[in-house]
Amino acid sequence: MPLLASVERVRAALLAAGHPDRITEFPDGTRTAEDAAAAVGCAVAQIAKSIVFRAGDQAVVVITSGANRVDPKKLAAALGRPVKRADAEFVRHATGFAIGGVSPFGHTSAALLVFDRDLLPLHSIWAAAGSPTHVFTTDPATLVRLTGAIVADIRQDLTPA
Repeated sequence: MPLLASVERVRAALLAAGHPDRITEFPDGTRTAEDAAAAVGCAVAQIAKSIVFRAGDQAVVVITSGANRVDPKKLAAALGRPVKRADAEFVRHATGFAIGGVSPFGHTSAALLVFDRDLLPLHSIWAAAGSPTHVFTTDPATLVRLTGAIVADIRQDLTPA
């Protein structure tokens, strides 16, 4: 079965940036951080999930630890502009990817990128590679460099009730 155009777009972006092609397919799926961690055999925190928000008409792709939830107020403060969650139609239109397969790069239009600082201490991380069954591995510093993302504290703090 031929690879999806979206996966090929990620592969081309990786290779153009001088990054090794480390895309792996997991037929059972990697749609959620938990699914991805189980498939690749790593901690959920090592999954670099891409969550799409919108700032007006521009996509904001947040690369966050699979163990974290994004705090929209912290995200807005890091960007200096208001944000809101994006719906599935906006995600596909703005990035060229479906939810569950949004890659940190290879988007079809310019996006603002924000990188969760909680990923920085990890040795290796896994990110979606354009489909809900494809991921690639890299290290946090390389992913920040490749994406040009702003590094920020965007984790939602969970306080006891």
